[in-house]
Amino acid sequence: MYNCLSTPIKVGVFFGGPSREREISFAGGRTIYDHLDRKRFQPVPIFVDSLGNFILLHTQYLYQGTIREFYPSAATANFWGIPLYIESLPTTENYALFIEKIGQKIEPADFSKYFDIAFLCLHGPYGEDGTMQGLLEWYQMPYTGSDILSAALGINKIFQKKLLKNSGFVVPPSFILAQKEWLNRGDTSKLLDQIIATVGLPFVVKSSRNGSSIGVTIVQHRALHAFITAVHKAFFIEEINYDSWKSYTPADKKVWFNILIDVREGIGFPLLMADQVFHTPQALLDYIELYFQRNQNPIVLMSAQAEEAILIEAFIEGREFSCIVLEAAKGHPIALAPTEMLKGKLHFDYRAKYLPGMVRKQTPMVLSGPLLDAIRKEAVALFQLLNCQVYARIDGFLTNDHQIILNDPNTTAGMNSASFLFHQAAEIGLHPTQLLTFIIKRSLEVRRNKGYLIAGALLKRLEASL
Repeated sequence: MYNCLSTPIKVGVFFGGPSREREISFAGGRTIYDHLDRKRFQPVPIFVDSLGNFILLHTQYLYQGTIREFYPSAATANFWGIPLYIESLPTTENYALFIEKIGQKIEPADFSKYFDIAFLCLHGPYGEDGTMQGLLEWYQMPYTGSDILSAALGINKIFQKKLLKNSGFVVPPSFILAQKEWLNRGDTSKLLDQIIATVGLPFVVKSSRNGSSIGVTIVQHRALHAFITAVHKAFFIEEINYDSWKSYTPADKKVWFNILIDVREGIGFPLLMADQVFHTPQALLDYIELYFQRNQNPIVLMSAQAEEAILIEAFIEGREFSCIVLEAAKGHPIALAPTEMLKGKLHFDYRAKYLPGMVRKQTPMVLSGPLLDAIRKEAVALFQLLNCQVYARIDGFLTNDHQIILNDPNTTAGMNSASFLFHQAAEIGLHPTQLLTFIIKRSLEVRRNKGYLIAGALLKRLEASL
């Protein structure tokens, strides 16, 4: 006989956040909200804005296309018709008015008044790096997924390479470039030659702490301009050239600002230049126009979320895959059937990942049983090396000579409806609602074992209904 919970467990669904992956997080949060089992759980939407505010969101805003459409609102906050994020408004604005329009601001100390467990769907820095996990642990609030250490290890690509290499995993040749070294470089041509001698051609330039292929470029040839552009993209630096700016029409300038403002493509605001900070597009435009009346030297702008170091590594020829690992009872990890991204010559960038139809997913990969098992075994080994809990997504390549190279563990997998997580779970007969219930149950077990008293009580309530 079905035994439902007399009082559903309140699940705070955390989405949005300050990172460049906030739109992916927003879409994933909506998926979780829609698919949670209403007989057992009551979803509570917690929108985290880019200023670090926690907002109990009015549910109608969950179904907006992007964050900028409703917060701060494209109708009232735009530049030349380009919607702005809240951090692109003047610091003199009363942000409380924007928050009150979409929901209610709540403080971490009061989380327990609104929900029982936090379901984390935050990606990138300040969400997937241990920061949010640490905040919740401070208040003994149970949460889903891995803990502080695993999250911190999982987001840092540079540290991962050292850890994987020392642990016997196959790692491609790489070169670490520090921001200070780049900004104070001498001969860029010599630096490029040094990198080619170390990692070869082609090579991949990537941001060290961002996912969703943001800040990633493949450099195919020894071309100085392409190299500089790729490095700037990974660091989140924008260089404005005098001749280019002077040749821009008003329409060209609008296109340039449109890219700059969008954190998925551009470097976003606030922007730093030497000892100056630009919070708004208008302030930056005024500065550029005045500057180029007096100077012809380029302007170098840097995001307030710029990387301190970036990773440059050899391009891997092979079949790209993603493998979900779920942690079953007693902490036993199980790798699901890996998915291959069938993309042809297309770079698996942000657009390819999230725009429907650009890349076809094949689950499981069309491989022999032993090779599939080998991929799953490697994914589990990395899951255990990082001491992950509950679930993770492990990305990698299978080379032409059957080497398995893992390159990006994600301790918070994407939760949009077409994600690898749901795709692979479907192969073992779990629909999204069942999978989300599994994640919550296993997360409560993990938090209970770490001494969260409330987690044990919640787990008993949940188990009584299963």
